[in-house]
Amino acid sequence: MTIGEETDFAETPARGLPLGIPRRPDPGYRPDPGYRPAAARPAAAPPPRPAFPARPQPWPKVSVVIPTLNEARNLPHVFAGLPPGLHEVIIVDGNSVDDTIATARRLRPGVRIIQQNRCGKGNALACGFAAATGDIIAMVDADGSADPAEIPQFVQALLDGADFAKGTRFAGGGGSSDITRLRRLGNRILSGLVNTLCRTQYSDLCYGYNAFWRRHVPVFGLQADSDVPHGDGTRLWGDGFEVETLINIRIAQAGLKVQEVASYEHSRIHGVSNLNATSDGWRVLRTIFAERYYHHQRQKAQRKDASKGLSRRQPEVMPEAATRTP
Repeated sequence: MTIGEETDFAETPARGLPLGIPRRPDPGYRPDPGYRPAAARPAAAPPPRPAFPARPQPWPKVSVVIPTLNEARNLPHVFAGLPPGLHEVIIVDGNSVDDTIATARRLRPGVRIIQQNRCGKGNALACGFAAATGDIIAMVDADGSADPAEIPQFVQALLDGADFAKGTRFAGGGGSSDITRLRRLGNRILSGLVNTLCRTQYSDLCYGYNAFWRRHVPVFGLQADSDVPHGDGTRLWGDGFEVETLINIRIAQAGLKVQEVASYEHSRIHGVSNLNATSDGWRVLRTIFAERYYHHQRQKAQRKDASKGLSRRQPEVMPEAATRTP
């Protein structure tokens, strides 16, 4: 081909179409009458949120307790995953300085907002448990790591006969995209220690995604009625991140039936986690030994009180000489 020579830019297998030249219509081609350009197509509807499946009897009332501290950016993701049909959603706020409360009310107008009276995750949960009115309480983190769509699985475990449905990342169907090797190793060691001391079979001691019947809240022994001025920094036993370990040990000591539920832990969506593998690990270890010690002390006191009560109920036996009639 020489310069100026007229060329037919027909499509050939070797060259294809030059840029800017439209493909020639096929004489035998018939457009699909139902075809519409992408701009004219309606937007795809979002997938429906998982709901409680139909069953002969009505589902029990489920309260969801969510502790928050500056989680305004994460709440849209958490609320979007909540299944419909919940009895109530309780936000227990730890004096957030962002728009956490306003965001919660905007996303879910019927949400209940409660201010915790001390500091720490354990205190927030205690306040939420005390305020809940449902038959079942589910505890969900506000950072997006726990999937609220799994709540029906926890509720089903309770309906199947469990007193406490415990989430686990290390069972079939579970997993984590957030846990590190160090935290995984520490969790395995601490779980093994509790299993040995308390004769349990926990596969994931430190995971905080759980659900339980509200009637068992007194077993936890969490204090929600002691106010401490904000900024004081005072914490009572169980007010911190060790609350999950404390609850798991106390329900085992009370003989409650525990059913593990496979759960997947996602990475925090926004913000920085307050967890520290070293300091929190030592805190959990201290909680394990302290709870075992307190448990033995309570058992000893109960046995002592029982023996005193038994001695009071027995009639006093008079000596034979004193019972003779003169």
